[in-house]
Amino acid sequence: MTQYAVDNQANSLSDSLSDTEMMRYARQILLDDWDIDAQLRFKHSHAIIVGMGGLGCPVAQVLVRAGIGRLTIIDDDVIDESNLQRQSLYFDTDIGKSKAIIAKSSLHQHNALTHITAMTDRVTRENVDQLIGGADLVIDCTDNFAVRDLLNQSCRHQQLPLLSTSAIGEVGQLALYTPDTGCYHCVFGDDVGDEMTCATSGVLASTVAVIGAMASQVALTYLGKADNPIANMLVTWQGQSMTLKHRLFERDKSCPVCATP
Repeated sequence: MTQYAVDNQANSLSDSLSDTEMMRYARQILLDDWDIDAQLRFKHSHAIIVGMGGLGCPVAQVLVRAGIGRLTIIDDDVIDESNLQRQSLYFDTDIGKSKAIIAKSSLHQHNALTHITAMTDRVTRENVDQLIGGADLVIDCTDNFAVRDLLNQSCRHQQLPLLSTSAIGEVGQLALYTPDTGCYHCVFGDDVGDEMTCATSGVLASTVAVIGAMASQVALTYLGKADNPIANMLVTWQGQSMTLKHRLFERDKSCPVCATP
């Protein structure tokens, strides 16, 4: 396993916020439904983002700026010129370089108080449990069904929450699967469709921005307040019609991944 830890100040697991943290996160702490307790829970959280593309970039930026204690980012890809249209952590001078390593460096500039680890591993059946083990929240920002399926199986096996996101064209989706809800397979089954990706079908820059923002909101609420605001719901955004829909789902009693034996 290859990992690159940022040589910055790691957050201590103290039961208080420093003066610097109080000042930096003051506008969040002022919120009636957030407060210092929520900020401390968020500070002590460890999130893992798999896929540092159009969705991973905005989600990582929000979590780091908001003060998450530990963030691990995983991506084995390199930056291509076509990524620059929507992947907000990268610039022309980064073309050909590792997404995970460049994202780590950029995120460090956003907030040096967050401890960030970058991994350039490809997620496989053999390493997935080790890569995501111990996380408080796993965030799937990939565009690959096989990887999504692996993450879903591993998260359910390890009883980890999985925030699943996707964005193609002007349509995006997200759901937060926890041990108390159904899983990704309950919703989508074995149907992989045409395995549409941004590379084959295109994507509007605003689509990943909208879904990234909504996913960040869910992550903040879950990690800071221990609440799943979209429990048992698949949220779908259609940009062209400016519509947001919520589709309820239930655990599939015959699901091969999460059904109770």
